[in-house]
Amino acid sequence: MVLFGPSLYGPLRHVSQFHKHAAGAELNFTVGLGRLGLRCGLITRVGRDEFGQYILACMRAEGIDTALVREEETHPTGVYFKEYRGLGDPRVYYYRRGSAASSMSPEDIDPECLNGARLIHLTGITPALSATCRETCLALLRLAEGLGIAVSFDPNIRLGTLHDVETARDSMMPFISRSHLLLLNEFECELLFGSSELAAIMDEVFDAGPRIVAVKMGSRGSLAAARSDRVIHFAEPFKTPRYVDPVGAGDGFDAGFVYGYLNNLPIDGCMRAGNLVGALATTVTGDYEGYPFLRDVAGAVASGGSEIRR
Repeated sequence: MVLFGPSLYGPLRHVSQFHKHAAGAELNFTVGLGRLGLRCGLITRVGRDEFGQYILACMRAEGIDTALVREEETHPTGVYFKEYRGLGDPRVYYYRRGSAASSMSPEDIDPECLNGARLIHLTGITPALSATCRETCLALLRLAEGLGIAVSFDPNIRLGTLHDVETARDSMMPFISRSHLLLLNEFECELLFGSSELAAIMDEVFDAGPRIVAVKMGSRGSLAAARSDRVIHFAEPFKTPRYVDPVGAGDGFDAGFVYGYLNNLPIDGCMRAGNLVGALATTVTGDYEGYPFLRDVAGAVASGGSEIRR
């Protein structure tokens, strides 16, 4: 999607100027991993319109492989707006019904492009956009299983797209059961498993299928555990010079954690990397612009420190 961020605080009815950004959970994640030095591609659709061209340009600028990005003639690129009112986190308004991305289908997947892939990342947003999007994500899971590719999954639950709690649970479980890494926040823990406490849900999570579960706690850091030993690890949050906007922090955590996983870091190192990328996301107004490059943060990830100085 294209994101429009307001230039002023207050209700959008009083805002006349906006800043344009590329955004979306999967795009954010892919940018985060790419900046940490991994080769990434994205399967999606954009409209054959100016916003679609803008998103493609942003992907290419970040080094993302766009071979599986389809330009859609009959559906426009989706957009969304942020609103800052000064009371808590920003509000978001989505305009993506009938968008190009919501028209994805299994034919968008070229199995040849998965040769050599080490991990496939999915969120709960895409399968909730349409029936064909859900079929696409399930087809990708089946291919991953057949090729022995690891899967990371972030429920990224938006009740507005899933209508109710029961629908959310039913929609997420087929993906949770097939994931190697389950990356979720406390709200999603409560909604899906009945408790926000990792210790209380750990057995149920691992019985469902994942090998590693990580719980994002925002400014309080993160927790994670592996099915192999079921020891709960805690990683402190990174302290940033400023806080602007939390949108994109969860996707940044996912990217940092997966980076650590793919580089065989211990679970504590995966959590530090996740906390770091997520924290830096909050220092800017765009979703992914604050994500770091590996050359800038390798020492912080390795040292186990919890403060960022710029």
